[in-house]
Amino acid sequence: MTRDDDPVELGVQLLARLEHEELSLADIIDRIETITTHPETTRAILEEAEKRGHITRDGDTVKPTAGRFLSFESEVVSREGDFDCQRCGASISTGYFMKLQAGEHGPFGSSCIRKVTGRE
Repeated sequence: MTRDDDPVELGVQLLARLEHEELSLADIIDRIETITTHPETTRAILEEAEKRGHITRDGDTVKPTAGRFLSFESEVVSREGDFDCQRCGASISTGYFMKLQAGEHGPFGSSCIRKVTGRE
């Protein structure tokens, strides 16, 4: 993510592309924290995603509704280099980046990209 990217829009697009049937609020926040740890921005992402119909919330349960999953062939790119995983902080030599309309998001390690998108 570059500094010019809108974290709210990036977060909304991330939530719109999740492949989970449902997640706890804590698990959703785990995904959002790959973009921001700021509480107001996190709240804005959740509210906007719900307003746009990408998620529904029932207490501490969140259900993605969009069904527009990321294509690993065209919307996830890998690059070789010296990276730190955006989710877990581990040093990685292959970084996986999600190409969303609001910007590129990553890098992630191979297991974290699957975890964040819901493939694992």
